[in-house]
Amino acid sequence: MKSHTMELPRQIVVGEKNIGEFGGFLYNLTKPKKVSLISGSHVKKILKQRIEKSLRSKKIKFVWHTSIDNQITTLNKIEKDVKKDKSDLVAGIGGGRSVDTAKMVSFNLKIPFVSLPTAASHDGMASPFVSVKSDKPHSIVTTAPLGVFVDIDIIKKAPSRLLSSGCGDLIANIIAVKDWQLGRDRTGEYYGRYSADLAMMSAKIVMENSSQYSKKGLDARVIVEALISAGVASCIAGSSRPCSGAEHLFSHALDKIAPGKGLHGEKCGLGSIMIAKLQGQDWKKITKTLKELGVPTTAKQIGLTKDQIIDALVIAQGLRPERYTILKEVEMTEKKALNLAKSTKVI
Repeated sequence: MKSHTMELPRQIVVGEKNIGEFGGFLYNLTKPKKVSLISGSHVKKILKQRIEKSLRSKKIKFVWHTSIDNQITTLNKIEKDVKKDKSDLVAGIGGGRSVDTAKMVSFNLKIPFVSLPTAASHDGMASPFVSVKSDKPHSIVTTAPLGVFVDIDIIKKAPSRLLSSGCGDLIANIIAVKDWQLGRDRTGEYYGRYSADLAMMSAKIVMENSSQYSKKGLDARVIVEALISAGVASCIAGSSRPCSGAEHLFSHALDKIAPGKGLHGEKCGLGSIMIAKLQGQDWKKITKTLKELGVPTTAKQIGLTKDQIIDALVIAQGLRPERYTILKEVEMTEKKALNLAKSTKVI
C-alpha cells in the first residue's frame, strides 16, 4: 500500500466579533516577530485598523500586500515582495483569492501560513489546495494552513451569495465521494473511508437543514464549520478526492470557457445536479436542496449560455485525465451533454 501524507491545521478558532484576538491567536501559534498580511484592497480597508491594533498588542510587526488576481505573474510579484519582508508567518485575509495567494507564497517560501477567511464561499479556508489561473485551471497541492481564524460576524456581513456558494461546494462532496468510490472499484485507487465519511457529513449537515435555512436564512457558523471539516477531509485524504469529482472538473472547464461567470460553488452546484444524474443519484433532491440554500440551479441564473454548459461537459474529463470519475465511463458527446443539461433543467 502506497503511503500518503496527512497535513492538518494545528489550531482552528471560530468565534463571533473576535477579530481583536487575531494577534493573540498568532502569538500562541508561533510567537512570530513579523507577519506578511495578504488581502484584497476592499477587505484591507474594512479590517485594517482592527487587525493592526491586535497585532501591535502582541508586539508583532506586519507588512500588507494586495492580492489583485490569481494570475501566476501576480503571485510571483507578491512572492518576491514577501521574501523581502523576512517574515516568520504569512496570513491570507479575505476570500478565496487572498487565502490561495498566501498558501502559494508560504509553500514556495517555506514559511508557515495562517488563514483568516472573510467569506465562506468554498472549502479552501482549511484545505491544502490552491486554484491558480494558468493553462490547467484546476487546483494544485500546496500546504495546509498552520491555523485558521474565523470571525463569524465578518462572514455574516459578506454578501449572502457567497455563503450560498459555500453550500454549493459542500453539496459537491456527495458527487466527489461517489466518483472516488468508482476510482477505487475500477482502478484499485486508495480510498480513505474516514475522510470520505467526513466530507459526506459536511454535505449532509446542509442537506438536512436546507428547508429550515430557506425559511430562517443560512446558519453561517454551521456552514463555516462544515467547510472547515471538508478542507480537513482533504488534508486527511492527502488529495482533493473527497471534495472534488466530475462536478469540479465541470467547474474548472467553465473557468476556462467562461472566466468570471459564476462563483466556484455555484458552478459546482450546477455540475452536481447533472453529474448526480449520470451517477444514478437523486439529482432532483440535489436541485431542491440547492434552491432552498439559495444556490443557482440553472445556467441562466449565473449568466452562462447553453453552449458553454455543453462545451464544459465535453471537455471536463480531459482537464484531469488521471482522475477517475463517472465521465470516464460516458463518452460525453455534444448531443449527450445537451440531453443531460436539458433533462436536469440546467438549460
